[in-house]
Order: sequence, then C-alpha cells, then structure tokens
Amino acid sequence: MTFEENIKRLEEIVAQLESGECSFERATTLFKEGKDIAQNCAKVLDENKGKITELVTELDNIVEREMK
Repeated sequence: MTFEENIKRLEEIVAQLESGECSFERATTLFKEGKDIAQNCAKVLDENKGKITELVTELDNIVEREMK
C-alpha cells in the first residue's frame, strides 16, 4: 500500500473505533492493524526525512561552491 492508502486506512480504522459499534474482539484487531500501519507510516516518514536532509545538504554544498 502507498503512504496515502495507509493514511486513508488509518482514518477508516479510527472512524470504526470511534463509532463504538465494534465488538471488543473487532476493536482489538482494528487497533493492532492501526498500530502496524502507523509504525509503517512513521518508518516511511523517517526514511524520507533522511533523503530530504541529504538533498538539502547537497544543495547547500553546490551553492557554497558556486559562491566561491
């Protein structure tokens, strides 16, 4: 699933849990699924943060060389 699809699924899970209409067993299953998706999303964000940081550093180095 894409990041956007994962976020959409998380929103669906939250809506189901907030509705109060789930059995305890279903709520537990949904909560675990949501936790797993949230962890995956956090990992993707962390990975992309690193890539963006690298790109900004490279850009800074290029600008610095050009200014000399």
